[in-house]
Amino acid sequence: MLALTLIVCAAFVGLGGKLVYLQVFRHDELAKLAQDNTQHEFRQAPRRGDILDARGNLLATSVPVKTICADPSLISTRQAVVAHTLAPLLQMSESELYPKLFVRVSKNEKGGTVTNNLHYVRLQKNVTEETWQKIQLAMSRISFGADEKKLSKNDRELLRNLRQCAIFADPDQMRVYPNGALAAQVLGFSGVEEFKLDGRPVSQISGRDGIELALNSDLSGVAGWRVTATDSKQQELVALRDEDVQPRDGLNAVLTIDAAVQNIVESVLADAMKEHEPVSITGIVTRPRTGEILAMASLPDFDPNKPGAAPPDALRNRVISDVMEPGSTFKTIVISGALNEHVVSLSDVVFCENGVFHYGGITLHDAEHDHFGNLTVEQVLEKSSNIGASKIGIKLQAPKLYDYMTRFGLGALTGISLPNESSAANFVRPPDTWGKYSIAQIPMGQGVAVTRLQMAMAVGAIANGGVLMRPMLVKRLQDRDGRVVQQYEPQTVRRVISEETAKEMVEALKTVVSDDGTAPLARMANYVVAGKTGTAQKVVNGTYSNDKFVITFIGFFPADNPQLCISIVMDAPKEGGHAFGGALCGPVFHEIAERCASYLNIVPDEIPGQPKSPRPIVASAKSKNNYQTP
Repeated sequence: MLALTLIVCAAFVGLGGKLVYLQVFRHDELAKLAQDNTQHEFRQAPRRGDILDARGNLLATSVPVKTICADPSLISTRQAVVAHTLAPLLQMSESELYPKLFVRVSKNEKGGTVTNNLHYVRLQKNVTEETWQKIQLAMSRISFGADEKKLSKNDRELLRNLRQCAIFADPDQMRVYPNGALAAQVLGFSGVEEFKLDGRPVSQISGRDGIELALNSDLSGVAGWRVTATDSKQQELVALRDEDVQPRDGLNAVLTIDAAVQNIVESVLADAMKEHEPVSITGIVTRPRTGEILAMASLPDFDPNKPGAAPPDALRNRVISDVMEPGSTFKTIVISGALNEHVVSLSDVVFCENGVFHYGGITLHDAEHDHFGNLTVEQVLEKSSNIGASKIGIKLQAPKLYDYMTRFGLGALTGISLPNESSAANFVRPPDTWGKYSIAQIPMGQGVAVTRLQMAMAVGAIANGGVLMRPMLVKRLQDRDGRVVQQYEPQTVRRVISEETAKEMVEALKTVVSDDGTAPLARMANYVVAGKTGTAQKVVNGTYSNDKFVITFIGFFPADNPQLCISIVMDAPKEGGHAFGGALCGPVFHEIAERCASYLNIVPDEIPGQPKSPRPIVASAKSKNNYQTP
């Protein structure tokens, strides 16, 4: 009895010591281990906000999908049967799916074995709800070729868990662009960022370019989380849930882009691309008074649903990222400055040297077959005389010319809500860096470079009475219920010329589309158009090419009450040296302007001697992206 008593007492002393060791000395360590085994934090992803056009049409949205996962510990040795059942539904081969269903074992630094993905392995992303229901049904009916009634209780339990719990789904979302390539470079595209939370991989959609990138933080929202206890099968024990913070969905972005106008521009540009085979072609439609951008297109383009399928060159938004010599469109800035400084008037006569002008050791020429003598300043714009513009620039002098270049926004970022904009600052240099002939060369649009957007906004400033506007692409941010969170208003940059000078320039630019001007093909039937052509030689291997040109037409209408300003630029069309802005870009402008005027119901001008034809309220147009104009 004494011996038995001593043994029992020793056992209790040992047990007590063990308890003290575990609950006192190792309390923190073991408590954390217990918590890690039973308590988990689940991230609750917010829904990424939509991108809408000015009329509320969806341009980008997020749709709910499933990420299909497996618990390899519940599959046991039946990987082949599960792979055979799931492969067709997941659109995977059995050989690809089969290895994912095994519990992975690896070696740690000390040479021991470590079990990985015991309860979680991701099989397939972006699976629809319909497919997930089919997967659940297939798993519930999965057969293992045995009489289950004869199996042991443990085996039947194993099969039940395999059918019900071995394959499960995590909620996810997929970014979708319903109109395909429509406004692709404006919208940009998105990608998936992955990280681990509580040992499980988590994905998050993030913008990679365009509006998706520029407004990424607003579109993304804020994730929520749930801290809860789980059982041995990793199922939540709701009664033991500690924290449950709901996610805050991303905001919807409403753009100034009008999907119907964008569709018109892209359709017409696609036809011109096919006919003239340029390296690229771009189009911009703006409202001069507000700076709102109704359309911005660049071809070749891409489908943001599949950005990886397009060449990198197609992803670039040439309207804001590429720089070019403006050619004769730059004459609008030179002559605006000269008129504003009262250096010249529209009626002043300029001798254009019969087509050949020697200055500073170089020889300047007017366009092929043009040998002008005396031209008024207005005619210099109408005929687009290089020599006339150079002489006006010389008279204005370099400091003032540079001043007006910067006033009109050249060499500076426009402030548009898009990434990767070029300022072209390296190509708009102060006068103290100019060569001896720069003052004659720059006024004709050589030796200076701009972006397409800079030049469009500069001409828009003339249409807007001499006031330069900041390009506006985002109208407002709103929540999912339509409540406005942030409203954006048009922003004035500065006055660049007086209202009187702007009116004079408009009158002069009207002559460009006359029969004697350089762009009669841009003329519209029911509206007075004002605009300017440009034909710039491309620089190839450091010298000006004689057969590669960048051609432009920028115009606005109705000229005296401008509603739209449209810029068209073609890079190196197949016509080569015979390509001129008015001949090739003029008809493209005309087609876009006519269709936009009908769609937007712009009131026609009263043109003397011409009957006023009624305009339809709405014009329908169907695009290659199956977007139907409302």
